[in-house]
Amino acid sequence: YPWDKSSLKSMPVDLQQFKKLDAYALKVNVKSSVEELVKALLKQARTDLEKVRAIWMWICHHIEYDVVGYHNKSQLSTKPEDVLQMGKSICEGYAKLFEQMCSVAGIQCKKLSGHSKGYGYKTGQTFTGDSDHAWNAVYLEGRWHLLDSTWGSGSVDDSFTKFTYRYNEFYFLTHPALFINSHFPDNSNWQLLKTTLTLKEFENNMLHNSNFYTLGLLATHPETPIIQTVNGKASVSVDCRSSTLFMFKLKGRDEHGLMTLKKQGMNLDIYPQKTGRHKLEIFAKPSKAEASDNIYKCVLEYIVECQSVDKTTRFPKDLHQPVGPSWFSERQGFLRPSHREPVIHTNDGRCSLTFTLGKDIRVLSSLHSDDSSLTEEMGRQHILQIHRGNQIELKVHLPHAGNFVLKIYSKKKSDPGNYDYIFNYLIVCLNTEVKWPAFPQRYNKWMEDYEILEPLSGLLPANRNVQFKLKMHGIAKVLVQAENTYPLTHNRGCWEGTCNTSGCREVFVMVHENANHSFYSYVLKYQVETQ
Repeated sequence: YPWDKSSLKSMPVDLQQFKKLDAYALKVNVKSSVEELVKALLKQARTDLEKVRAIWMWICHHIEYDVVGYHNKSQLSTKPEDVLQMGKSICEGYAKLFEQMCSVAGIQCKKLSGHSKGYGYKTGQTFTGDSDHAWNAVYLEGRWHLLDSTWGSGSVDDSFTKFTYRYNEFYFLTHPALFINSHFPDNSNWQLLKTTLTLKEFENNMLHNSNFYTLGLLATHPETPIIQTVNGKASVSVDCRSSTLFMFKLKGRDEHGLMTLKKQGMNLDIYPQKTGRHKLEIFAKPSKAEASDNIYKCVLEYIVECQSVDKTTRFPKDLHQPVGPSWFSERQGFLRPSHREPVIHTNDGRCSLTFTLGKDIRVLSSLHSDDSSLTEEMGRQHILQIHRGNQIELKVHLPHAGNFVLKIYSKKKSDPGNYDYIFNYLIVCLNTEVKWPAFPQRYNKWMEDYEILEPLSGLLPANRNVQFKLKMHGIAKVLVQAENTYPLTHNRGCWEGTCNTSGCREVFVMVHENANHSFYSYVLKYQVETQ
């Protein structure tokens, strides 16, 4: 059984062809005896595969896990007739009933027992003593196949007090290469693998639950459930076929990590801020919004053992996972990013990012830091957005050294609604000399394809002549208002001129949209340094 990753099952199964049979099996309501029940189920089943399918569907939807019986074995019978009458049992009862029903249907079936990584399994634990689980093997089309109707029927909650029916297709004729991931039979021949695993290998192998495979995920690195940090950092990556969205939780919170999306998976670097053992959970969901259950499902669990803490790598609380551009931001219309990495390092406190924008997109960006003096309003003023055709440039001038989050939002121009958050970058500046003033304040009449060439700083020196150069179109006249008013002259698409800043605290740029009107609109506001 080499697993070619094209199918999760050990034989070709067309689930569409089973639709009618499945629906029929669910409706059968015979409890008088196992023989009568099988007789009723087989009315619609011709092949051995169809017979096994009908039995499987019936058990998965009519027998519930007996959480009370599990805790109190004296109240419990796993005899097939009793399981049928009671409508509930533990794994042993499911497997015996399955075996008995197959026998009545004339199909070879065996009950297998062994260790499982199911309820109560702790990541990285060892298995000792008697086996704790039971399942079945059925003989179809000349060879044996594996299935687990207990796990196919649903799940119990963490406190092991409540069972919920939740049908799981994955455990029907599961490929042995995948089944061994969670089921270790007492007799290794029943692994049905050419090269069998030892119990030690089974214990050390990463547990990939059914969500992992049904979401189309392929591999994980590392392949062992317990990871040691190196210099305070641990790295995990997941490979998958198509665009999948991921999230993580370290000790139940999505912090102290940096996750990036790849076309075929994701990378995650974790920096625990305490030594010791930390539970790391990875969640995934398909990116297509039309997926019926569009929620994140846990696909992996690691234990991160942290020997030393990296105190230098700290992430701002506003940092949102995943970080950096990806197929997701591309899908939202942010193409050809100048910076493909999630972290931007700047020494002089300045950086400039460019994107080619898809059609009909309006962009909003903001800068955040854990330093409380940077308000949301001020955070916006430290970014200058410049549109040139279908290109956008984001110029960022940091107010001080530190770690900043650059958040990028967008909406359709034709859409009156709010902006949607799309993605973010982490900007890191270690140079403590850095202290850039904000850009000039832009008013509503400042069009998105206007451009400030100079002065870029929103804070002008006092008592100086300051040179202005602004790219604006479709206007008749431009004035700079300080203590006095200075007109700018139009020259090759730019409005240019000088203004003197003495005797004033603020400088405004105003435009005349129509030469015949006396009405001016404010477009920019600058502050002047105090003496």
